[in-house]
Amino acid sequence: MSLRARINSPEENGHRGEDGHLVASYRAKLLEEIDLAEMSSLAAAERRARLERVLGHIISREGPVLSTVERSQLIRRVVDEALGLGILEPLLEDASITEIMVNGPDAIFVERGGRVEQLPLRFASHDQLMQTIERIVSTVNRRVDESNPMVDARLPSGERVNVIIPPLSLTGATLTIRRFPRSFTLREMIGLGSLDEPILYLLAGLVQARFNVIVSGATGTGKTTLLNALSGLIPDGERIITIEDSAELQLQQSHVVRLEARPPNVEGQGRITIRDLVRNSLRMRPDRIVVGEVRGGESLDMLQAMSTGHDGSLATVHANSAEDALMRLQTLASMSDVEVPFVALHDQINSAVDVIIQLTRFADGMRRVTEIALLDSHGGEPYRLATVARFNAQPMTPDGRIHGAFQHFPLTRRTADRLFMANQPVPQAFGVAQTTHQLALREAR
Repeated sequence: MSLRARINSPEENGHRGEDGHLVASYRAKLLEEIDLAEMSSLAAAERRARLERVLGHIISREGPVLSTVERSQLIRRVVDEALGLGILEPLLEDASITEIMVNGPDAIFVERGGRVEQLPLRFASHDQLMQTIERIVSTVNRRVDESNPMVDARLPSGERVNVIIPPLSLTGATLTIRRFPRSFTLREMIGLGSLDEPILYLLAGLVQARFNVIVSGATGTGKTTLLNALSGLIPDGERIITIEDSAELQLQQSHVVRLEARPPNVEGQGRITIRDLVRNSLRMRPDRIVVGEVRGGESLDMLQAMSTGHDGSLATVHANSAEDALMRLQTLASMSDVEVPFVALHDQINSAVDVIIQLTRFADGMRRVTEIALLDSHGGEPYRLATVARFNAQPMTPDGRIHGAFQHFPLTRRTADRLFMANQPVPQAFGVAQTTHQLALREAR
């Protein structure tokens, strides 16, 4: 079997060891012939080119005799080991891959097009996997060892990285890399099947009329992607403060201040939480606040900001339905260090939240807006949600796809009046509910 075939078929255990030895041998020879001080002064692209050139001379001088393709493959592997992230390097360069999941040295999975697949790639050993992990976390001045077995960080290039190692992980060192998402517009999301044109017009009107919007969904449903698309509808002249645990939003407006939480250092000091940043943002004269995800006591500060002059703010929350999102916000707000009765939190949510957009990831990998609900209750009233858009899914077809249609319902009079006062039209597909009977009929459906 050729070198290239052995590299592309790493399940061949005997060849795998042989290839690993060959790569390690040439990596050692490469390090003997380069000037590390000189290399450190070069830019990343120049450093890689220099290593490839030196390694090419070594192979020409010492062998083995290889075809052009095999030679390029060997050079790539050795340089990736010496400079990059080894077998993960090509995966990070593949734009179609949105997530890389390493479950120990022998199991590497990726997500493409919303579907997870296992790749025929393996690390040569647990030690090689740990070396790769240590190289990743060192770029953000973090360390991973038995005393600090979990790391959650963002790479300088934007990828979100999570590491957990034994003894906490029983399957070996586990590495998850979420790719920095490409920015989509709402118009592009129509092409992806995530929403339809009437929903686009409705969302545009709600954002520009300064409704407070909560984007709800489970992990991986596209909350950040939709939040980014919605934020693109904010008028350019407004001062926007974005607050995130790991910076992913890519706002294009000219007056944007980006804030990112900071984990504690290796001594356990210096942590800055989302809540700290939300509180600080209120002193920065924001027109709108955009919170990547509320997951704790900062929910209370966010709700207070929404109901005290910062209309048009946006946030995401983990929840499986619009109703669950309200209860989740109430629970998270109760986690604040301020003792607030549940009744008062209920009133705060009724006052602050205007719209909930629910996202769902279906079994075929498609991410869609499955519900848009208006919060139409006041003060101490029980939560009353008026659904104005819903995706009705059909059973999965033999080709593994899930199809369906978006359904639209009349807007509440209160919502229509706010849109009118902001000079925003009510999309024709929705209309306006004239009576409470119409709202009751929609819930019956």
